[in-house]
Formats: sequence, C-alpha cells, structure tokens
Amino acid sequence: MSARLTTGTTAPAFTLPDQDGKAVSLADFAGRTVILYFYPAAMTPGCTTQAVDFQASLPAFADASYEVLGCSPDTVEQLAKFRDHSDLGFTLLADPGKEVLKAYGAYGLRKIYGQEIEGVLRSTFVIDVNDAGVGTVRVAQYNVKATGHVAKLRRELGV
Repeated sequence: MSARLTTGTTAPAFTLPDQDGKAVSLADFAGRTVILYFYPAAMTPGCTTQAVDFQASLPAFADASYEVLGCSPDTVEQLAKFRDHSDLGFTLLADPGKEVLKAYGAYGLRKIYGQEIEGVLRSTFVIDVNDAGVGTVRVAQYNVKATGHVAKLRRELGV
C-alpha cells in the first residue's frame, strides 16, 4: 500500500483526463482550494450516493471557494455516463492506471465483507494550491463512508 498523506504534506501533482477526455492538472487550480475525493466505481450505489451529496453541496462549496473533483479508476466513457446519469456538475477524473490513486495512498488492501481485497480506499483530501500550482494537503481522510461523508466534511470545513 502507498504511504498515506497527512496534513501539511505536498499533494502529489497530477494530470488526468476528465469525463470529456480533457486533461486536468492540480496546477490548473493555482490560487484555489480543491476537494479531491477518490471513490471505487461510477454508477455503483455508494459512489452514486456520495457523488449526489457532493452535487447537492456544490453551491455551498463554491460559495466558500472550494473546487470539487472526483477521481476513480473508471474510463472516461464510464465517467461521462455517470455524470449524465446522476446529473453531476463537477469534474470527474479517470485514473484507470491507478497512478494517482496510489500516489495519494487511496489504493491498497481493504476489507469488504470480511475478506481482504486490493482496491480503492474511499478517501477525501482538501488541498490548498498555491499560485505556482503546488498543492499542500490541509485535510486527509481515509476510509470515509459514502453516506453522510459530505455533510460531515461540510461541518468540519465550516461550509
């Protein structure tokens, strides 16, 4: 398993395709704060619940100057379907090679129904990106729950 990130560490830089195939980099958000969350698979019940919760909170996050990005090992095509099916208005990033997932410590062994399997660890990061495009982790949360996580994050961030 990859090392876990902690508050104050440099966020790994990345460039990944979004749901439309357009390259998106962390540096694109220079001078802003990003909420980057990792989820196992588009169109599954838990991931849909979490994405819909983020969508419902998007105006509040935007008012507080947060950009929301979701990331999974899905293909660009799957993410486009997920966006359309769930009416999502934020960027979804495709990481089928799992390089960014691993860089953030969001991929590794997890228990599911009593068995250990390798997969995505549902995780959320709040990243302050400086004017040079370098991110610093403000919040690192691993193994978050799909249901209720967004409301909890909003409380923690005062949004």
